[in-house]
Amino acid sequence: MVFKGGHGTNTPSARSAAAPAPSSFAGRAGQTVLAYIALTKPKVIELLLVATIPVMLLADRGHVNLPLILSTLFGGWLGAASANTLNMVADADIDQKMKRTERRPLARHAVPVRHALIFGLVLAAASFAWLSVMANVLSAVLVLVTIAFYLFVYTMLLKRRTSQNVVWGGAAGCMPTLVGWSAATGTIAWPAVVLFLVIFFWTPPHTWALAMRYREDYKAAGVPMLPVVAPETVVARQMVWYTWATVITTLVLIPAAGLVYAIAAVLCGGWFLYAVHKLYSQTKAGQEIKPLKVFLQSNNYLAVLFCALSVDSILNYSTVWQLLGL
Repeated sequence: MVFKGGHGTNTPSARSAAAPAPSSFAGRAGQTVLAYIALTKPKVIELLLVATIPVMLLADRGHVNLPLILSTLFGGWLGAASANTLNMVADADIDQKMKRTERRPLARHAVPVRHALIFGLVLAAASFAWLSVMANVLSAVLVLVTIAFYLFVYTMLLKRRTSQNVVWGGAAGCMPTLVGWSAATGTIAWPAVVLFLVIFFWTPPHTWALAMRYREDYKAAGVPMLPVVAPETVVARQMVWYTWATVITTLVLIPAAGLVYAIAAVLCGGWFLYAVHKLYSQTKAGQEIKPLKVFLQSNNYLAVLFCALSVDSILNYSTVWQLLGL
């Protein structure tokens, strides 16, 4: 994250009329459980899987420590669920104003805000405790830092104040790389930092593509996303810059990986660059654009790239450094 902009009736009475509450206890309980699950934004947590597993495999190249990977994923999932829940608490007011978010639990009053706040804090504590025991304290602390950064820096400080919100606030989404590496090794090394930067540079074009599609939603909510405050040509040009930065950064990791990753980084990078350059050319020509297509392709790009890194790490063929005799 259907991608149709615009606004509809968003009053509690209208929502109730559209979806009447179930009369049975089991029905109400089921809806409550689903509402709490929705608070965690399950689909967004997919990035946790995409980023954490390949990093852990690279950190322990040639080995698959499945118990540690699964334990780290669970602890990371608890942390991501906490961050997403607390984000919804902070954004409950604007979620009611956006077509894309008006069905979120707090926007439709399916869960009391106070209960959601407690739920988010409990998830944070559980994440810290789990990772401290099952991995190490460093990875647990990094998850808490991620939650705090996402809530206080991105959601509460940057999101409603600057068009560069996702540039700097997006750093929270890069943290699974550091968490995964630290869980596997107890330290943070340069390959983890490179992968952190890959996601850091990837986030703006990925998010701005979606924001171009939902421009009117963000405008109505008072969120100054770049597509709200700048012409499409300016947005697309910045997307090109960040995409180039993403692809170049993926190449920096090649010496520490093998040929499977190297080939994927080059081919997928060219594929992603083509899509973003095409969008930019269309904005300059005043043609109809399809930013959602770029958004989906950005997801596929990162997934394929990190899957290739996983395969490369499991196969444990000679790294490019070794092939060059370095």
